[in-house]
Amino acid sequence: MEKEVNRTVIFDGKIMQVTKEEVELIDGQHAFREVVYHHGGVCILAIKDHQILLVKQFRYPNRINTLEIPAGKLEKDEDTKECAFRELEEETNNRAQDMKFIMKVLPSPGYTSEWLYLYEAIDFEEVDDSLDCDADEFIDVIQLDINDAYQKVLNGEIVDAKTVIAILYAYSKGL
Repeated sequence: MEKEVNRTVIFDGKIMQVTKEEVELIDGQHAFREVVYHHGGVCILAIKDHQILLVKQFRYPNRINTLEIPAGKLEKDEDTKECAFRELEEETNNRAQDMKFIMKVLPSPGYTSEWLYLYEAIDFEEVDDSLDCDADEFIDVIQLDINDAYQKVLNGEIVDAKTVIAILYAYSKGL
């Protein structure tokens, strides 16, 4: 196991902290790690009658539009299930009666501490009084047959990792 020797904070922002850390390796040698500390996020598999709810949005770091399951960042110490309810409503105007925890995954363990918590929305429906999405989010909600979504994963049209995981899960379960 690697042991932290020294840590320098490079950036300390609202949603993440970036550090450069000197670590001692198991053989006694030293190396450096650049780490992004992040509160984590939730993602929601919302599927009904073989139709999965996806959001289409522009992702600046890669300069592309993506198809993704609804998702969002956790606030510090926020309950993951409560965040899932909030994010589904903000991004899709749908409200769920319950959220079923499916799994948690590490999206990129080589450089970030982030965990993503995947939930399945139970008994959801569109509402007129939903929470507003974030001011800097421009989202189109898309319903797609799960078989078509699965094909889009296989042909490389859906590339977002959390969405790939959710679609493969739903497809394998016959949802």
